[in-house]
Amino acid sequence: MNTLKNLLLRLIRFYQKRVSPLHGPMCRYMPTCSNYALEAIERFGPFKGGLLALWRLLRCNPFSRGGIDPVPEKKIKLKKEKKKRKSLL
Repeated sequence: MNTLKNLLLRLIRFYQKRVSPLHGPMCRYMPTCSNYALEAIERFGPFKGGLLALWRLLRCNPFSRGGIDPVPEKKIKLKKEKKKRKSLL
């Protein structure tokens, strides 16, 4: 999994250094989508972080207002905790 994480981080850094400067600042969000992706993958790993980054990219479009949208602080729980029910009988 570290290999996939490192690969994704390198691809994003390549994009930041080589591709992004060619078209100038276009992101409507702060932090930029690529910085968001780096932080999300670092914090949550390649799968959960990658999904967060993908969701962010889908939201970054001409119809979006943009604004401040930080990476979540806490880890995302995929399953809800089950609550024990007490019998009234």
